[in-house]
Amino acid sequence: MFDIDALKDEVKKLNARATQKKMDLHDLSEELPQNWQSILQVAQETYDAYKTLTEKRAALKALETASA
Repeated sequence: MFDIDALKDEVKKLNARATQKKMDLHDLSEELPQNWQSILQVAQETYDAYKTLTEKRAALKALETASA
């Protein structure tokens, strides 16, 4: 049970981080053409955050299914 609770906490933190990255990307798009040089960096950070979140959600689901 501890692993599931720890993973839930991690998913919650990752979700908050991914949401913040999404907002950073959105804010950047509204400011264009200013700061256009940072598009790739912000987009990559957003991609990485959502990739990690998706992987952890899948791991949590698998763990919950296995313990059910």
